[in-house]
Order: sequence, then structure tokens, then C-alpha cells
Amino acid sequence: MSNAVASDGALMSEQANGDRVSFFLVDVFSDKPLEGNPVTVVPDAARLTESMMQRIAGEFNQSETTFLLPPTRVGANWRLRSFTPAGKEAFGAGHNTLGAWWWLAESGELTLGASGGQFTQEIGNDLLPVEVSCESGRLVSIGMTQSAPEFGKVYEDLPELAAALGLHTNDLRPDRLPIQVISTGAPHMLVPVRDRSAIESARPDFARLASVLRLVDGEGCYLFSLDPVLAGSIAHARFFNPTLGITEDAATGTAAGPLACQLVAQNIAKDGTTMIVEQGYAMGRPSLIRVRVSGNTVQVSGECFVSGTGQLRVG
Repeated sequence: MSNAVASDGALMSEQANGDRVSFFLVDVFSDKPLEGNPVTVVPDAARLTESMMQRIAGEFNQSETTFLLPPTRVGANWRLRSFTPAGKEAFGAGHNTLGAWWWLAESGELTLGASGGQFTQEIGNDLLPVEVSCESGRLVSIGMTQSAPEFGKVYEDLPELAAALGLHTNDLRPDRLPIQVISTGAPHMLVPVRDRSAIESARPDFARLASVLRLVDGEGCYLFSLDPVLAGSIAHARFFNPTLGITEDAATGTAAGPLACQLVAQNIAKDGTTMIVEQGYAMGRPSLIRVRVSGNTVQVSGECFVSGTGQLRVG
């Protein structure tokens, strides 16, 4: 990062554009506007303090706002930091970072060949590969390699979990798949549910759900069923993350990656195949997340649509 700014007041006087911050709104995991999961991307963020990034994320009130920074580690092309409206930093390669890379590619900030290019992103302590795919020079997809899967704790108190989710105990199906925390960069609890109608009826008690998640060292909660809307999908999902202040997310790459790993581990999907997880239907923002698991290599990919741009006055 460039030289640190001493205070928010000093920041205001140093901004090249007065007291304004440019931003772009990107709809992620969809090729249409007003679908997918929106993320606000803030370029030229090296001049912002962490506290200002947190305040800007609160102003946009998206599940995450992503800031583009110069890398601090050898081998990285860009450093990305993402914050929730509550000011919590989110890690892992998900919709927040995919949308940022789509903007970088579409805006001409990346040097691309006719078929795209390979890059590396710095997220927290991780250096993760990014694949930009083009066809005859036209941007078609961004693929991001996540961290190797880590299988965590299994949760077995069905009455408590059902109550925390606003469901009935028989809506949960641990007989099909374990209720388990799995991480490919962020630890999320995967919860198999009877069918998508039960998923849509979930009305979480967020304080109670946060307590459950803390017991298993989980960050978010990913409800899923194996009866998707679309014939080409493998699962239908919803995501809640009370620990980071996210009520609901329309598309969660950091949860779809762990889900794909679990489906492979439980022999529901074959290793080396590409799966599609659908999400966001309950929010009226359908999203399609592609995940490929090959051993310990997990890649999440998808399309985006840059739907807006503007400047935010911060002082």
C-alpha cells in the first residue's frame, strides 16, 4: 500500500479529486443487470485509511464493498480488501473479488490476450490465482482459485439449529449429508435441507444463529437442497452471515466452493466436474455459481455485469 494517511482529516485534503471517491456497481454471477449479487468496487483505494474503507462500506450497505490496492507481496498483481456494512473484513475469493476482477478486465486495467490471461490476487495472507477468459478478445468469464478445503466441526443439535433458522426439525436432513463447517478461504456451516420450498421458508433468528455458528467456529450459514430450479444446477441455496453483519447474500462463492467439496467428498458429484449452484432466488436476484473441484484445487467462476458508476462525497 502507498504511504499511510495519518488521519481521516488528512485524507480529505490529499484526495486528488477533492473529497470524492469513484466507485462502480457490479452485478456478480449473472450476465444481466439487477440480478446476481451486487458488489461495490472502489478503485484507487491506496489513499484511503482502513477506517474510511469501513465507513464507505457502511454507506453503500452492500453485503461487501471491495477496495483495489497495490500488492504488498511479491507475485501478486493486486491486493483486494472487502468490508461488510458492519465494518468487518471479509476474506476468501467470492463474489466480492470476482466482481472486482471483472471490472479490472472490462475497464482495461489488465493486459489481456485474445483468450484472456492469468493473474494473482492478494487477499489477507493468501496469494490466489485468477483466470480471465476471453473469446476473440471478448470477456466471458472470471475464474478464481480458492484455498484448499478444510473440513471442520459437525453440528448435531437439530432442534436448536431448526429454531435458529425458523424451520422445523424435520426440514433438516443430516441423514443425507452432515451439517458441517467447511472452508475454502472462509469457514461456513453447510446445512442440508429437505427441499427448496423449506429453504425459501427459512426466517432466521440472527442472534440465535450467530450463537450456533460460534459453537462450531463457523462464519456464515449455507442452506442447500438437491432439488434445484434449473436442470443444469446441482443445488439450490441461501446464505446468512450474522457474524459479519450480512442478513442475506444473493450469491456466495466462498460458500459454494465448500459445498462442492462436500458433494465430492460424499460421492454425490465426481471429482473434476464443474457444478452449478443456484442462489438468490428468494431475493429476486437469481445467481449461478460455477464450481470445479479437482482434488484440493477449488475454482469458482462466473460472469458479471457492470451496472453503474458514480462518485461518493466523503467530506
